[in-house]
Amino acid sequence: MIFVNSMSDLFHERVPVDYIAQVFDTMERATWHTFQVLTKRHERLAELAPSLPWPSNVWMGVSIENKRWTRRADYLRAVPAAVRFISAEPLLGKLDGLDLAGIDWLIAGGESGPGYRPVNVEWIRDLRDRCAEQQVAFFFKQWGGRTPKARGRVLDDREWSDWPLAAAR
Repeated sequence: MIFVNSMSDLFHERVPVDYIAQVFDTMERATWHTFQVLTKRHERLAELAPSLPWPSNVWMGVSIENKRWTRRADYLRAVPAAVRFISAEPLLGKLDGLDLAGIDWLIAGGESGPGYRPVNVEWIRDLRDRCAEQQVAFFFKQWGGRTPKARGRVLDDREWSDWPLAAAR
């Protein structure tokens, strides 16, 4: 038996397809929960997505930390999830070229922990403004720092805590 905890990547190449199917079956049956599944394995996600059930309580996301990985959003758009989201944290560079079409939610934040790399305020503002223009919910999680809460989460005098419209249903 393989155990995948909440901090593991369900679409890692070493996770058997049968196990992934069992997880999706469990999520499909647990209608009283909303599951946010996040992966960096965009190619495997796209490969397996057609064979998986996609109930409305399973939200699918990809991590995009710098412009090198913006193509992950292209793979995410092909997934028939009720909510598609991007986790831009830790945000390590401006996400030039990121297409937000078909994306419901963007979560942005800085890196935390010893040796953290500071996030540039303009990178965060650019994402917030692009989300507003394209009607994508924007959630600013943290500035980062030595600890996650070290510098708070206020951007331009407010906390940005938008949720995708599907969350209101």
